[in-house]
Amino acid sequence: MFWKEFSLVMDVTKASSQRRSQNRAPSATVETETLNFKVTTEFKKEFKGYAVSQSMTMVDLLKEGFELSKQKRKQ
Repeated sequence: MFWKEFSLVMDVTKASSQRRSQNRAPSATVETETLNFKVTTEFKKEFKGYAVSQSMTMVDLLKEGFELSKQKRKQ
């Protein structure tokens, strides 16, 4: 019984992972780097929650916010 349930969970996890990877641009076409900085736990929770509520990734939300900030500052 355990292995049957485990197998079912793994199948669901695999399918979910495949859906997420289908929604992303191929990493071979765009070089990326990690951006490291710390934020409070509350900020991360709010930021991630807002991104999810808008059906966007946290990276896309950060990029959009950066573009709006540059426009506001006329750079």
